Amino acid sequence: MQHITDIFFDLDHTLWDFEKNSALTFKKILTENKVAVNFDRFLEVYVPINLEFWRLFREEKITKEELRYQRLSKTFKLLEVDASDDLINHLAKEYITHLSSFNHLFDHTIELLDNLHGKYKLHIITNGFRDVQRRKIKASGIFDYFEHIIDSESVHVKKPNPKIFNHALQLANVAPENSLMIGDSLEADIKGALALQINAIHVDLEKKHEHSLCPIVRHLSEIEELL
Repeated sequence: MQHITDIFFDLDHTLWDFEKNSALTFKKILTENKVAVNFDRFLEVYVPINLEFWRLFREEKITKEELRYQRLSKTFKLLEVDASDDLINHLAKEYITHLSSFNHLFDHTIELLDNLHGKYKLHIITNGFRDVQRRKIKASGIFDYFEHIIDSESVHVKKPNPKIFNHALQLANVAPENSLMIGDSLEADIKGALALQINAIHVDLEKKHEHSLCPIVRHLSEIEELL
């Protein structure tokens, strides 16, 4: 790691606590729209469905619009909640509108960025949507740490597609061997980066993975020990 000059971070599930912020957003919009559903049960059903539809979206099998509609539609069907198309479309829009209103970061995010900023050039590579991701980054107070924010919507491909990594390398004007990708997704972040000879650190906060592809950290405070 001694030759690293540029660090590329994933955003959701790595720095930005997506599940916590998403839950708070749903609590707000379901309450305000008087949707009669047990909130804890809603999250229990929705979270794995959302992950599955994001996988399909990452694999170019569904569109952004299908992702936003179908994850809610399937959740309500499994919960046997009578939700009209108008309500689902309204909630989908409300969710995107209010998601960046909640901006909990994982423990040690600010300390990590403070310590790395100035020593390395910091960037973001995210599979999220341009406007939503930028609102999250700005509202959570971490926008100024990053030189470049690369999102899949702007590049028209998603991690682990090599095109988004190559675009990021070109934008930052850095070679793969001098670069480091830090992210939570084994497929999108880690394997995607390693395929291009980019160094990687796997952020596994939920302790779900064991592998020898690259270093694994269970807390963001462990990253600096590896640099």
